[in-house]
Amino acid sequence: MSEITRLRPEGLVHSPAFTHVAVVPPGATTIHVGGQNAVDAQGVIVGGDDVAAQTRRVMENLRTALAAAGAGVHDLVSVTILILDTADLAAAYPAAAAGLEGAAPLVQVARVAGLSVPGALLEVSAVAALVATPAGAADPG
Repeated sequence: MSEITRLRPEGLVHSPAFTHVAVVPPGATTIHVGGQNAVDAQGVIVGGDDVAAQTRRVMENLRTALAAAGAGVHDLVSVTILILDTADLAAAYPAAAAGLEGAAPLVQVARVAGLSVPGALLEVSAVAALVATPAGAADPG
């Protein structure tokens, strides 16, 4: 196995947004991204009370964090989303899906009473894996 295998087993709900199982091959580099909020480089909340705007910024911050480790959203194995119990999940979902750019990682969502960053409506953490292309193999790109 030379890539992350994502499975949607028969008998479980099918969603284009996520998979149920991810198998990471031996030798892959694992990348853990800590909780990302909708803040700019100075720590100021972006998006105010607009959960879709905050979600877009959170996904931008996630992509920036992944890129720092040489990864992208298609390397994601799992994503955990914490969203305030008062926030509109239906408004956040399309922005999160767009930020994943068609990747279908494992996804966990939890509604919470509060987050540590004042004004934050959601927080996203993730795990990604970089799989080395075997010598002489074509890069599927």
